[in-house]
Amino acid sequence: MRELIRFDNVSFRYPDDEDWIFEDLSFSVGSGEKVVITGPSGSGKTTMLYLCNRLYPENCDGIVKGSVTLFEKESQSYSPGEVNHRIATVFQDPDAQFCMQTVEEELAFTLENLNVDREEMDMRIQDVLELTGLTEFRHSVIQKLSGGEKQRIATACALIMEPEVLLLDEPISHLDPYTAKQFIRWLDELQRKRSLTVFAIEHRLDLWDDFFDREIPLEQTAIVSPLMKRASSKQELRSLEVSRVRTDSYLKEVSFTLTKGEVAVLAGPNGSGKSTLLKALCQLIPASGAVHPSNLGYVPQSPEFLFVTKTVREEIAFGGGTSAGELLDRLHLAAVADAHPFAVSHGQKRRVAIAAMLCDGREIILMDEPTSGQDAASMAELFRLIDERAREGTTFLIVTHDMEFAFQVADSILVMKDGALTGKFAADQVWQDEKLLAVHHLLQPKGWVQREHCFA
Repeated sequence: MRELIRFDNVSFRYPDDEDWIFEDLSFSVGSGEKVVITGPSGSGKTTMLYLCNRLYPENCDGIVKGSVTLFEKESQSYSPGEVNHRIATVFQDPDAQFCMQTVEEELAFTLENLNVDREEMDMRIQDVLELTGLTEFRHSVIQKLSGGEKQRIATACALIMEPEVLLLDEPISHLDPYTAKQFIRWLDELQRKRSLTVFAIEHRLDLWDDFFDREIPLEQTAIVSPLMKRASSKQELRSLEVSRVRTDSYLKEVSFTLTKGEVAVLAGPNGSGKSTLLKALCQLIPASGAVHPSNLGYVPQSPEFLFVTKTVREEIAFGGGTSAGELLDRLHLAAVADAHPFAVSHGQKRRVAIAAMLCDGREIILMDEPTSGQDAASMAELFRLIDERAREGTTFLIVTHDMEFAFQVADSILVMKDGALTGKFAADQVWQDEKLLAVHHLLQPKGWVQREHCFA
């Protein structure tokens, strides 16, 4: 088997840091292999991927020891951009790789950088859109699409280059469960058809089944006991009342009520309006209707939009409160407390934003995909913090595609489709309604299935 990627005793650190992100890392990836990288959040998984596509060390002035070989040639011997059509990357945050306004323009821009003839462009764009099931989005404005739709567009932009290696950084983190399963099946067929080499980062392997040939752990992940479903913390006093909220562009009239201490999950297909609803509730986009109260804490899908200070410690403490030190420890951020919020990993950025909202002492907190990029230990601590704060009376509305986390944490489930709220249900009512789940691209969580078998 021909080696396409090889690391020999590779160590990496940033110029201003004394500690190495990782040290003496050695492995190889052969042609046609499907390999997954695992490890705790912040262990250097994305950094390793950036060494594979030659974004690092040049673009961050990083310091590298050891040897990285790409296609049997020392990586530093390639000129800038020379190898990037052979090794295509889908980033964890798809917004980071878009340059153009529409999907068609973005795909054409990629081909222009490869000097593809204009006559060939239209055919390649049409072919990749059909391959990825995105034909209807050809003329869509990218920034109006959902996070999951953007992830699929980013994958199409990578595939249109017809690469030999596809680097994926948590590719299903923003996809609803049904679409994630479809993506994995589609990727499996594509890999077989094109003998594509797939090198991926993933925290959650449960949806992937036996897709990967082998696993490369960057660090030993701490063994965490499975989370148990939390007991309800709902109180009778109303906390959040939403009356006929709508937007001109997409969101239809939405009305619901949450009580103090209630933990509600907002679920549904990609593009159903979940993130739009949270932004409307926070008055970040124009919307009609009433929201009481209006003082809400908000953790967006792209947490860096919140950051206003120069260190993680200052960011968490910025809004006031006395629990910044405790939250640094509990959310495993103490090691990066003095780092710039923009310089930490994607999963750590998300925990910084969560910690900032929890430190503020907000009575109502909205979270958009808080589990994305989180390892098991961080997920467990997030679960405990939500449970503790809910019992103290904090109300949570959480958008998530992670049905295991939803099963463990939710008192109630709000489901959306096509810009409308289908309804609000007790969590157990949703898990047992297979038709409701299917219509909203959701899957029964394993925790529910196991529980049902125990009582059968």
